[in-house]
Amino acid sequence: MSPEPLLPSALQLLLWHSALWMVQEATPLGPPSSLPQSFLLKCLEQVRKVQADGAALQERLTGCLRQLHSGLFLYQGLLQALAGISPELAPTLDMLQLDITDFAINIWQQMEDVGMAPAVPPTQGTMPTFTSAFQRRAGGTLVASNLQSFLEVAYRALRHFTKP
Repeated sequence: MSPEPLLPSALQLLLWHSALWMVQEATPLGPPSSLPQSFLLKCLEQVRKVQADGAALQERLTGCLRQLHSGLFLYQGLLQALAGISPELAPTLDMLQLDITDFAINIWQQMEDVGMAPAVPPTQGTMPTFTSAFQRRAGGTLVASNLQSFLEVAYRALRHFTKP
């Protein structure tokens, strides 16, 4: 086995160790009695403000991710309802279904990782049934158009969270 695959793991371990060391260094050891009471009270006020700001950001992010997951989950069902739309479109529809499913799973896993996932996963509601080829084609056009609009809004919302 060549040493190259170990390098990223070793580098990642070193970075994690450095991050944990910085956290340990930044952790207060206890309230020193030599500081003025007014200074300590001001620091406490600032800590509460930062905590409130962090909680507000997490709340907004949680709402955004839940809406995103719910929308992706809805489109999973709508794309499944389009099965058999046409032999020419079947491979594209299958790939789109897989991409939407992977995206929804990724969002759900991220929400679970940070403890933001709802206790009960969403359930799929009643999906339309397209009984004719025309209905599948018309439904496919509407679903594709609405999915595109949904993804554009989702992209803008996620970009908003990446900006400083």
